[in-house]
Amino acid sequence: MKNFNINNTKERVEVMALFGYEMTPCEPLSFKRRGDTKTEEVTELLERQVRFNGNFARHIFDVMVGKKHCRLEFDAKTLFWYLAA
Repeated sequence: MKNFNINNTKERVEVMALFGYEMTPCEPLSFKRRGDTKTEEVTELLERQVRFNGNFARHIFDVMVGKKHCRLEFDAKTLFWYLAA
């Protein structure tokens, strides 16, 4: 499996997420990088946190994709998902 984010910068991705499931308001299920045809399945949600930037929140998810660790971020202001280093 290739390294997800080799440039150590935030990369915008398309995410399939489950919203409003029991006590978890949001949980990413899979993501796809721009220009890539393969969808990467999230196999485990390790940690989630919320960081506030003024009046807006950034939701951060540390996840496992197979045996690789990565971080997905949801920007509540722009409504974009990012794959972060």
